Amino acid sequence: MSDDGARAISIIGFIGSVFSPWYRWSGRKCPQNHVCINVATYGRGGRFTMTDRGTSALRQTASRLEVGPSMMRWEGDRLIVDIDEVSSPPLISRIRGQVRVIPTAVTSVELPLKADQSHIWRPFAPVARIEVEIDRPGWNWRGHGYFDANFGTRALEEDFSYWTWGRFPTPDGAACFYDAERLDGSTLAAGFSFDEDGNASVIALPPKARMARSLWAVARETRADAGYRPRQVKPMLDAPFYTRAAVRTQLGGVETVGVHEALDLRRFRNPLLKPMLAVRVPRRRGWTFAPG
Repeated sequence: MSDDGARAISIIGFIGSVFSPWYRWSGRKCPQNHVCINVATYGRGGRFTMTDRGTSALRQTASRLEVGPSMMRWEGDRLIVDIDEVSSPPLISRIRGQVRVIPTAVTSVELPLKADQSHIWRPFAPVARIEVEIDRPGWNWRGHGYFDANFGTRALEEDFSYWTWGRFPTPDGAACFYDAERLDGSTLAAGFSFDEDGNASVIALPPKARMARSLWAVARETRADAGYRPRQVKPMLDAPFYTRAAVRTQLGGVETVGVHEALDLRRFRNPLLKPMLAVRVPRRRGWTFAPG
């Protein structure tokens, strides 16, 4: 998110694109045949790109992930993301540029979301600076950000019905909250504080606080001091089953604006959603890398 709060960007690299209808229709047998670097920009001139690509578009090493024309790579202490994508309808346009994520430190924290470790959250860099340079007017900016990952061996909708996640800057670093309802009736409630050196500590959870529903009426809640009502201050992604937004909450008496997500997997299981998603997530099976 930019320092002035006017713009934000989300970039996700997928091997086995969990929200791709094409991956679901394939039976999820080969994750390497459904890869993507999803780029979404928020603010004036924002765009959404999410192209599902085949095996020929994937190249990876220990420090680099290439998917077709875009790539993520570590260079020293920073993650460099080179973007060359085409946005989805109705605003079709090419998005080119580079984003640099500069962590203050990299953590060693992992949180199993289920006891059998079939789903794991890995917050690599909860505290970071970002530098954004995209070839669109107003899209060169600096801000604060984070870098994390989720790993899984089962489809999300096979194990969960609903979850929320939030990352909020604090005076000493950042706080992250993960709340989930599993299909077996059990729940997950976790909160962590991270300082700028990457040290993590479990924190006492503030109470849950309901927020207004999204435009698609997805239920939302996050953590906040008792009696405080969190609110959306910037809309980002709004889908029938998923919402992402900049949210203002209060933690330990201090107001903070961070990124919040809510995911309704009961809705995502509805097969009628998949053709709708296919419009926003085009499939491009073939790709040839340039020599060299």
